[in-house]
Amino acid sequence: MEQSTLDPKERAKLETYLRARFGASALVVRPKGRSKDSAEVYIGDEFVGTLSRDDEDGELSYFFTMSILEIDLED
Repeated sequence: MEQSTLDPKERAKLETYLRARFGASALVVRPKGRSKDSAEVYIGDEFVGTLSRDDEDGELSYFFTMSILEIDLED
């Protein structure tokens, strides 16, 4: 998997898509430190996952990774 730069314009498009898909207007896609090939996804102040860009064989796709801890499922 070849990763390439995830620029601010792409982050804005992905943010709009994810907000609509998850019905979460507080969702924000932020740059991930010095990493240019991925971003962090937050809902409000809570980190919920990472986004990565994959530009393999001329086909562009994005991967959203979200970890759910067992403790998060407890009431």
